[in-house]
Amino acid sequence: MVPRKRLMAELSGEARRHMAAYALFNQAVADHVGLHPTDVQCLNLLALEREPVTTGRIAGLTGLTTGSATRLVDRLERAGYVTRERDARDRRRVLVATVPERMAELGALWERLNAPWEAMFDAYTDEQLAFLTTHMRRTVELGAAQIERLRAEPPAGRAASASESAKSRPARGAPDTR
Repeated sequence: MVPRKRLMAELSGEARRHMAAYALFNQAVADHVGLHPTDVQCLNLLALEREPVTTGRIAGLTGLTTGSATRLVDRLERAGYVTRERDARDRRRVLVATVPERMAELGALWERLNAPWEAMFDAYTDEQLAFLTTHMRRTVELGAAQIERLRAEPPAGRAASASESAKSRPARGAPDTR
């Protein structure tokens, strides 16, 4: 194997380990605070927003359907992390706002968990940190494009979907003439 090919294979393996480790870490955080991993990531994304957002925006941020995003907001509201409020500019719109006290509690956990990460990054030069930041930004952009691509394609290697199966089944009470 040529050096670049070997490096790319090593990078690919480490990237897979990193993604799996982060998914497991996210699950552990979610378990610790009594939430679903998607709910934790939604709170993370909401903390990056400058103002309250609609459930439609949450669907866009998370990649969920609007129905699933509504159920996610329901769970976060029951857990006390968000509230729903009418938009002062357009009373027809409902906005989802984070609850500062609950976000501060979550922030304190993240701060405690981030300390070892910050110590790890102390070993890097400013140029290396800039490179890592650029890499992360590009990874987010590429990931979003890949998500769109996957959603535009038919599912690979799956049996017929539930709606396709339902179309091929006789209606309840109807004779089966298949």
